[in-house]
Amino acid sequence: MTRRRKAGLWATVGLDALLINVAFVLSYIIRYQLELPYPVDPEFYAPFTPYIPFAVLLTVLALVMFRVDGLYDARRHRRWLSDVYRILSGTATSIVSVMAFTFFLQPLVYSRGMLVLAGALIVFFLSTARLIENSVKAGLRRRGIGVEGVLVVGAGEVGRAVMRTILANPRLGYRIAGYLDDDPAKHSGLGRIKCLGGTDCLLEAVRAGDVSEVIIALPWMYHRKIMQLVELGERAHVRARLVPDVFQQRMGNVDLESLNGIPLISPNPEGLTPSGRISKRVIDLLLSVLVLPFFTLIYAVVALLIKLDSPGPVIFRQARVGRNGRVFQVLKFRTMVDGADEMKEAVAHLSKYKGDTLLKVPDDPRMTRVGRFLRRTSIDELPQIVNVLRGEMSWVGPRPNTPDEVSHYERWQRKRLSVLPGITGLWQVSGRSDVPFDEMCLLDIFYIENWSVSLDTRIMLQTIPHVLFGNGAY
Repeated sequence: MTRRRKAGLWATVGLDALLINVAFVLSYIIRYQLELPYPVDPEFYAPFTPYIPFAVLLTVLALVMFRVDGLYDARRHRRWLSDVYRILSGTATSIVSVMAFTFFLQPLVYSRGMLVLAGALIVFFLSTARLIENSVKAGLRRRGIGVEGVLVVGAGEVGRAVMRTILANPRLGYRIAGYLDDDPAKHSGLGRIKCLGGTDCLLEAVRAGDVSEVIIALPWMYHRKIMQLVELGERAHVRARLVPDVFQQRMGNVDLESLNGIPLISPNPEGLTPSGRISKRVIDLLLSVLVLPFFTLIYAVVALLIKLDSPGPVIFRQARVGRNGRVFQVLKFRTMVDGADEMKEAVAHLSKYKGDTLLKVPDDPRMTRVGRFLRRTSIDELPQIVNVLRGEMSWVGPRPNTPDEVSHYERWQRKRLSVLPGITGLWQVSGRSDVPFDEMCLLDIFYIENWSVSLDTRIMLQTIPHVLFGNGAY
């Protein structure tokens, strides 16, 4: 554990101890001074001083039980409700233990009601503190504050699963410093994620890339190599962790159970099951019907602005590749001069990412004045509601590419074509045009493997601020 993590752990324990005592004092005030929930008989009234030993005992027991229950284990992606369960369990055990002590010691001053109230307040205070802490950390990590550099060893399916999970979850607080792989074909990098050399370059990569953790994602057939890399990580004073090489192509879809301590691993179905597709389609239709009246009003205004700004059609149609390779005509408000597709070669040298599958020009000279506004606010995407109603697209999904772009796909990237493309997606809320194509593929595959209604909801809610502030749009 690093010094920073140790300091953070002790700060958390200290805050918990403080909140436990605040809860204890507040429970005394509520019971004896406010006399809630019922009046205290004068004969049973007691000052706070005799309760100080109870406060000390409860604090020690609670902190010990929290430690036993794993509340202070260093894990970055533990759910808030999981922390609440541990707090509830540790507090309940501590309160019952204090009651057991009083049964044997028979103190002169004692109130079971006050102890129960103290327990309830401890759970409330500590749970609220965890919620605030998680929110603050997530906000800081999204801004690049408090993130730790991670070096991924191996760029196969398992390694890419690790990288796409980190990219899709910035709240985890990890930054991919790069990856190592012995295959020369993978040395060109994955978007902004650079290959730092072969696996023999681990020490040099750790020293040069501000790395605090190494994640080894190599097939287990290279177990000797893996052990050597773990040893090198220890020599470099970084934490080395292994990814189990299980069901290579289904890394994100395994179910882990225990048979009296024996781990049993089995593959789960892909994230988007047949029933999931049905529910997703129903949600798409309902949302489209709700938005359609507003789209009709906006269409009239935008159509007038486009016509006044430049000659050409209002709607831009382009062939895109959808689910299972099916080609369809995507609809958008026209944001460029008429015939912009024929000018691609002339502006290719201005692309932000040279050699990338997608052409991304920040100040594209083909863009019209109205088009810049439509792109920045994503209003140009609204006609795709018609594509959603036709069943060609979904509200959330991978970005649809042109047939020419799809022809350059590598084998692993074709998994993007297993679901309907979307108006928005993880790529949209992760930087939009600022996300290179390979990173976009990693995000899309993470979405496909981890689909749920809650994930779709989260992406749509996160799309709103990105659209309002125009982040990464051009």
